[in-house]
Amino acid sequence: MSKHNIVSHLKQRKIQDVVMSGRRMDGRGLEDYRELTIRSGMLEKSEGSAEVYLGKTHVVVGVKVGTGTPFEDTPDEGVLMCNAEFTPIASPEWEPGPPNEDSIELARVVDRGLRSAEILDTNELSIIPGKLVHIVFVDFYVLNYDGNLIDACSAGALAALMKAKKQVYEVKEKEPVLTDKKVPLTIRKQPIAVSMVKIGGNFIFDPSADEEEVMDARLTVTFDEDGNVCTMQKSGSEGLTMEEIRKCINTAAAKAPEIRAKVLASTK
Repeated sequence: MSKHNIVSHLKQRKIQDVVMSGRRMDGRGLEDYRELTIRSGMLEKSEGSAEVYLGKTHVVVGVKVGTGTPFEDTPDEGVLMCNAEFTPIASPEWEPGPPNEDSIELARVVDRGLRSAEILDTNELSIIPGKLVHIVFVDFYVLNYDGNLIDACSAGALAALMKAKKQVYEVKEKEPVLTDKKVPLTIRKQPIAVSMVKIGGNFIFDPSADEEEVMDARLTVTFDEDGNVCTMQKSGSEGLTMEEIRKCINTAAAKAPEIRAKVLASTK
């Protein structure tokens, strides 16, 4: 066994033992979140933005609203796209280069939560059906990584989109004409993702980087403001029973409103 594997095994056993006692390595209870701070509208050059601190995890979310051609199967609907960038300064384990598996998964999980909740009125993003629509880009930049990027980026995405505006186009003689007006995006729903990880038979909220490193499984559930489940995403090597999934959903459903309240407070 390599030295790295020995250290990882010892770390896993230590974290498992502490979690079994009902506490965490940083003193939190199993269902406790770290301090969550959200600041909206801090980037002048983007149509919408938010900065999120979740403990030591630090992400910036930027929204850009451009134009392009719609998808063939939805000619009268605009497009929402998410992308995540893991900056090398955020973690000694990250290197420059194209998106890796983790950054792709992060973008997809948050993207699915936003889309499934139908956060935007995509029909309202159409300028000329079949020809020109607004494309809303939501970009996540991780500046410091200490776990639970999904929840941090989900909260940041909602905050940034709630502050975002789009340019107004007028159609004259079947051609788009850009005006000097900007209007807010219509936010139809307020989805929030809540992630739980399983470590040695116990579930914890808001995992740190060390806890994510030794987790057996992760379940992310996205809820809208009415408590409806929009999406669920499971990752990790270990399976989950239906009883475990139900318990996670019920417990997470109580957390989502707390996070959403902080998002809404940041956008006022």
